[in-house]
Amino acid sequence: MKPQPTLTGIKRCHPTRRRAAASVPDRPSLDALEAQWTEYWQAQHTYRFDRNAERNEVFSIDTPPPTVSGSLHMGHVFSYTHADIIARYRRMTGKSVFYPMGWDDNGLPTERRVENFYGVICDPDAAYDPHSREPAAPAARRAEFARISRRNFIELCHRLTAIDERAFRALFVRLAISVDWSLTYATIDDRSQRASQLAFLLNLERGELYSQDAPCLWDVTFQTAVAQAELEDRELAGAYHDLRFVDHGGNTIVISTTRPELLPACVALVAHPDDERYRHLLGTTVRSPLFGIDVPVMAHPLAEPAKGTGLAMVCTFGDVTDVIWWRELSLPTHSVIGKDGRLQDEVPQWLASPRAQQAYARLAGASVAQARSRIVEMLTESGDLSAPPRPLTHSVKYFEKGDRPLEIVATRQWYLRSGGRDDALRAQLLERGTQLSWHPEYMAARYDHWVAGLNSDWLISRQRIFGVPIPLWYPLDAAAEPDYSKPIRPDASALPVDPRSHVPPGYTEAQRGQPDGFLGEADIMDTWATSSLTPQIAGGWQDPDGCFARVFPMDLRPQAHDIIRTWLFYTVVRAGFEAQSAPWKHAMLSGWILDPDRKKMSKSKGNVVTPMALLDTYGSDGVRYWAAMGGPGTDTVFEEKQMKVGRRLALKLLNVSKFALGFDGDPDGCLTEALDHAMMRRLAAVVADATVALEAFEYNRAIECTEAFFWWYCDDYVELVKGRAYGNGAPAESARHGLAASLSVLQRLFAPFLPFVAEECWSWWMEGSVHTAQWPTLEAFEAATGSDDGSSSAVFIAAVSDVLGEIRKAKSEASLSMKAEVKQVVVEDAPGRLELLKLAQDDLCEAGQVKRLEMRAADGFRVRVELS
Repeated sequence: MKPQPTLTGIKRCHPTRRRAAASVPDRPSLDALEAQWTEYWQAQHTYRFDRNAERNEVFSIDTPPPTVSGSLHMGHVFSYTHADIIARYRRMTGKSVFYPMGWDDNGLPTERRVENFYGVICDPDAAYDPHSREPAAPAARRAEFARISRRNFIELCHRLTAIDERAFRALFVRLAISVDWSLTYATIDDRSQRASQLAFLLNLERGELYSQDAPCLWDVTFQTAVAQAELEDRELAGAYHDLRFVDHGGNTIVISTTRPELLPACVALVAHPDDERYRHLLGTTVRSPLFGIDVPVMAHPLAEPAKGTGLAMVCTFGDVTDVIWWRELSLPTHSVIGKDGRLQDEVPQWLASPRAQQAYARLAGASVAQARSRIVEMLTESGDLSAPPRPLTHSVKYFEKGDRPLEIVATRQWYLRSGGRDDALRAQLLERGTQLSWHPEYMAARYDHWVAGLNSDWLISRQRIFGVPIPLWYPLDAAAEPDYSKPIRPDASALPVDPRSHVPPGYTEAQRGQPDGFLGEADIMDTWATSSLTPQIAGGWQDPDGCFARVFPMDLRPQAHDIIRTWLFYTVVRAGFEAQSAPWKHAMLSGWILDPDRKKMSKSKGNVVTPMALLDTYGSDGVRYWAAMGGPGTDTVFEEKQMKVGRRLALKLLNVSKFALGFDGDPDGCLTEALDHAMMRRLAAVVADATVALEAFEYNRAIECTEAFFWWYCDDYVELVKGRAYGNGAPAESARHGLAASLSVLQRLFAPFLPFVAEECWSWWMEGSVHTAQWPTLEAFEAATGSDDGSSSAVFIAAVSDVLGEIRKAKSEASLSMKAEVKQVVVEDAPGRLELLKLAQDDLCEAGQVKRLEMRAADGFRVRVELS
């Protein structure tokens, strides 16, 4: 008599309606699946957000709007796949997923791309040409680019970004990113401009925004101010120059500087208050070389005694420390470098002596590099260099998109308060960071470090062309001079506005630029000033047809870790001002893609890989599998071999689904055999692990445990039960039902990762889309009897797989087919394992083609295979 099962049974594990009969293709293939199912999802509105859903029924995602200034690369594939996995999982758990897509189409990258693509340069003074045509071919040299009006240039920006957006959308659709395309926005469209300008005006009204004419970081290439968050340090070759100053006693005072060209802008020397070497000089003045200007010697704790000679030359402005000294020591402003990165042509008024004016004349109009070379030559001639220049490599600040060192230039700019000068606000922003769940958790430290190190407020105005205009005008006095302290604001109902073309309330166009008239603000907002409002823009904040209350605070912000200091931080700042809360509940950070040499892939390094050829070769599911293996915050090496594994996995799911569905089992049918029970118990554990992992945003762990089970399932379980499934009676029915029940669960487990093949296999026997089917739950694995916690099942499965593995190994070593008969197998093992093994001995003999199976109790495990 056959032993009775002692493991807990499974009665039901599938909640979705089946088709009347499975319809499986004769030759299933991965080819053409993507186009077929993409069209189906669009036609059925599979991913459409339900605007009537209650907030607790919604899972909202603040999707990163990619910069549409070129082609997408594998970094986009990587990070957007991660977010999509979470979106698909949440949708299957019953949430209405708010998953928009935005295009970040304003900013310097777009302007540069338009310039190079069309061969044009914006000339604000050029007249608008309503009949302008695209240049037939861009000129080879930038100096020969056509000069066009601001309005014509903006039209070209819109034209090119529209082309890029279509290409980006096509790739995201190909990759099965399940966004709701009806929620698409662009950071330059009217909705985004209206939200950006309204937030600006509210910030201004509440005192969170201010303008000032003060030193700021300036990029001489792009001719715009930049913010602290946009800086990067680069190593640059330079030299220390030892300059001789003279005190009133005729004694030489040596200072070391890397920027001798700023000597005419010197306003003080600074020493540390505890530096005994210079204490006697504090409160006195010394005379500068070449220009003979008397400058004070002052004390400040930021002076570094070990740097150079310990005495620093303060110039307005050489670096950020100069700005601090200038502000805290109330020093005069003697700027000589202009916005173009050259020393001004006119001799500064503070250089009054003929000697000083003659010296400056040799520097006037020179670039920084030219001026440095000339002044070193002059100092050498005059004997004011105490030693030859000493080469060094030092860190210099650059605009992250620039190719020349930044200068510090005094200009009028707009600033949003962000904790740089307000300890209370900084503490509040640090507290906001603790309100977020960070994935991975250690990324919170990067946010904290950035906020704690802020030394200035957020400079949000830019001197560019293609962006959201700052919505203000300024009254002009009788001399046509603007009064910046009394900006004229538009009514909120009039937004969006462009002050360069629209007229403020109470004025006419004829008064523009005229005495007692008005002047439109020429600056635009930093692109981050718009992107920091993506939750508001996507959710339709303040829009009559918006759904903001249903989606905010959003559930998830997925993004790259290198823009924590910009996009993430700025969004926290804006949400704090508008909603007094954090903008999301979770922040999921993605790592970088590394090339085979483990260097970050980037366009500037020329080592990026574009995805189209890879999608053609391995399919979207194969590429998504590679992306899914890179966990949150983890830098991942680009490896095509993983894409091959992903394609093989998709193909295996296709084939095993075809095989299992050939038996027409019932996923709700009763399981009577121990091996089927054990398999479902193991699968229940996989469902539990995958669910916990996805709830923790550890999608990589979810696919790893699912895949590990799946290969065992295909290699062992299916081979063990297929002979029984072809038979008759209750054991055969149990095998068929077990195959159907497990297949239903597996197809759903793989759906977030391999959406195309999962949908294809699901469609053969189930109604509706797998992507709106219920995620498998432990409650669905209803235990019939007993209290097995899965441990007995695990031991049982291990015992059966161990013996089957030994049989296969023996055949392989003998170079025999796996279908070859085996005369006898003798298994020695612990009595408990042998008792479990007896429950599957018929399946084991059938799978291994074993004529006789003998079991003997022993202390250790050993299998002897006697081949025919």
